[in-house]
Amino acid sequence: MKQMKEFTIPFVGLKQGEHHFEYKIDNTFFTHFEYDEFNNVDVLAKALLIKKSNSLEFNFTINGLVNVNCDVTNEPYDQLIEGNHHLVVNFGEEYNDEDDTLLVVPQGTYEVNIQQYIYELIILSLPAKRVHPGVEDGTLNSEILDKLKELTPKEIEEKSSKKEIDPRWDELKKLLTDK
Repeated sequence: MKQMKEFTIPFVGLKQGEHHFEYKIDNTFFTHFEYDEFNNVDVLAKALLIKKSNSLEFNFTINGLVNVNCDVTNEPYDQLIEGNHHLVVNFGEEYNDEDDTLLVVPQGTYEVNIQQYIYELIILSLPAKRVHPGVEDGTLNSEILDKLKELTPKEIEEKSSKKEIDPRWDELKKLLTDK
């Protein structure tokens, strides 16, 4: 996957201390990842870089709205998302990103790309089941909801408790009490 230039941070020229970066995330960001489950995206991603003498620390924060389709009714709605992620970047022999909180880059690296971390933070901040708020509070009128209510199995009417029991069971019950 090609890296987006605006998410590449050249840290070699930065002084030690805190550095702030802000990114306005929209649909074009997700088309780069070939992810098309969002109707519209309006997210502000902030990255705080703390540069130290032998490592880098990133604190990512996201806030915004993502327009998605409801899993129950397929109606579009705006889902509020918020999230944080902490990442430590150390220098070592070879590149290693197996741990989601630790990135090891080779000695001599002068920049780091953070687009994948922002992408994953947004995706993982969504709830597992996306339900339109109108479904939860009962205010959404939808043909799909009406059809779901129509097709929901009705409670089976309980038959009277006076139904006749097979007499063979009575004989078996006696075996339990004959100890």
